[in-house]
Amino acid sequence: MKITDLMVKETMIMNLQAVSKEAAIDELIASLAASGRINDPVLFKKKILEREAQSSTGIGGGIAMPHAKTRAVNEPTVVFAKSAAGVDFASLDEEPAKLFFMIAAPEGAGNMHMRTLAALSRLLIESEFIEALMNARTPDEVAALFDAKQAEAEAEAKADEAASTGGTKQGAPERMIVGNPASQSFVVAVTACPTGIAHTFMAEDALKKKAKEMGVNIRVETNGSEGAQNVLTADEIARASGVIIAADKNVEMARFNGKPVLQRPVSDGIRKPEELITKAVKGEAPIYRSEGRGGDEAPAAKSGSIGSRIYKDLMNGISHMLPFVVGGGILLAISFLIEQVASVDNPIVKLLQTIGGGDGAFHFLIPILAGFIALSIGDRPALMPGMVGGYMALNSNAGFLGGLAAGFLAGYVVILLRKTFAGLPKTLDGLKPILLYPVFSLLITGGIMFYLFDPVFSWINEGLIDGLNHLGTGNAVLLGLILGGMMAIDMGGPFNKAAYTFAIGVFTSSGNTNGLMMAAVMAGGMVPPLAIALATTFFKHKFTETERKSGLTNYVLGLSFITEGAIPFAAADPLRVLTSCIIGSAVAGGLTQLWNLNVPAPHGGIFVAALSSNALLFILAVLIGSVISGLTLGLWKKPLKTG
Repeated sequence: MKITDLMVKETMIMNLQAVSKEAAIDELIASLAASGRINDPVLFKKKILEREAQSSTGIGGGIAMPHAKTRAVNEPTVVFAKSAAGVDFASLDEEPAKLFFMIAAPEGAGNMHMRTLAALSRLLIESEFIEALMNARTPDEVAALFDAKQAEAEAEAKADEAASTGGTKQGAPERMIVGNPASQSFVVAVTACPTGIAHTFMAEDALKKKAKEMGVNIRVETNGSEGAQNVLTADEIARASGVIIAADKNVEMARFNGKPVLQRPVSDGIRKPEELITKAVKGEAPIYRSEGRGGDEAPAAKSGSIGSRIYKDLMNGISHMLPFVVGGGILLAISFLIEQVASVDNPIVKLLQTIGGGDGAFHFLIPILAGFIALSIGDRPALMPGMVGGYMALNSNAGFLGGLAAGFLAGYVVILLRKTFAGLPKTLDGLKPILLYPVFSLLITGGIMFYLFDPVFSWINEGLIDGLNHLGTGNAVLLGLILGGMMAIDMGGPFNKAAYTFAIGVFTSSGNTNGLMMAAVMAGGMVPPLAIALATTFFKHKFTETERKSGLTNYVLGLSFITEGAIPFAAADPLRVLTSCIIGSAVAGGLTQLWNLNVPAPHGGIFVAALSSNALLFILAVLIGSVISGLTLGLWKKPLKTG
């Protein structure tokens, strides 16, 4: 892949004016739009921001690579820009970004944007090249620098391949060993970052280049976005004097059993390659013991606060549980609808309730939740005790809260057992995964659940349901206001998920309040995109043409309970959009409780409104909230500047 084939000179920005991350993104998108490379700037920005929400594409070293693949792109393009002052791009090294590469890929381009990111990352590893780009004054100079650098990299790769073919049995490029064939020093490495893109390949190149300088042979496996590439063979691992794991996510580890393994963040692979290679060559690393677990994985770097790790573990459980909630819940809701015109004994009603209800999908909700929370904490050995603990919570009426407790309990029990059994003789390693972990983790988790958690959380769960059943109108409305408003605070983020999770917890518990909280969060979640749609329709003079077109799609997104449709507008004008949407969502949520509305389905928006205890009032609550938000935004937003 030739990078300059994608770098259109007329899109290059040689003096970026932006002083903030969002302004930089807008300026880069404007260049794409002006050159006709994209057809929907609003949609493209939405995709860019969705990617940024996962983790910043400010990869450090003064470089940012925002990217998106979407139907909004007409032709694949890389927009180059540079900023003399630098922009705070929330980069991983907290340094300002000065070089920008915005990658725009059409929807049918396969993995083009990933391959482009990898190719760019490999070229941008050297500070001299980055400095040359900063000093370039014209688009022609930038293109010439990239052509020369890519030609140099290809020549080096061919030379390394030729040397490798002469000195090893690994002659194919993908099996290439970099270094000095005459050298007796040989190490292997694995690089991986959370997104599997830039840092993965930057670390690979840094290790290869440094190994070549040091006269050390090295083989590097990359765990990128397309999976593992250049996978290490058993023979290579056996011959290596040491193993370098430069990774911020899980990689397969059991194959390194008995080898000196140096586990570091991927950033160390980029910044400290000489230190890592030296230690690996000398075998100065802890001996890795896989404890016989074929699927053992290296934990991702323990970064972030305790709260963020708990949230990650919780979301792992909820994300695996949601398909059961949505699939089973909607089938149940359809059965209730048919039941109104048929009878309880109707065979279709029985079929749908069996598949979706307590004997089908809903039977797995709490065990799946608990099992995958445990898996996130303690890896695969924690899955079984987590699921059993969740099943015990289900049967004891400890409910959703008991399942949460079971998941976290099982995960940390396994971590404790690993530390406890670490001192056992090596001859017992094979017994740990097939005997010790299953027996002791199940015994401890089950015992604590049976004697402590099940009784406590059963009492809490029953008290919660009883309290919800007997909520006064005022308190119910207040709760509806809070839940509805939370759905609009971050539109799919932690607040939104917390409100939805609470509603699911109530929804999956016994009692006649099952659909009350779900009505509040669904109404609250439908309001933001509908409010955007209304505002762009009735206040056209305050939105650009592309924003008005994007606003039309928000009618469909809002009716479908897809709150994220409002994200691009919220990112562009957070104060006005978020405040307006929170107000309307809170009103909609509160009205559902004021009118005692019940929605017996956990998803679907307008398409399950007919299943509500009063479909017209549910639609009215959503409409009132949307109109309030739409009017607030439309009246508050400033008109577009003309001329």
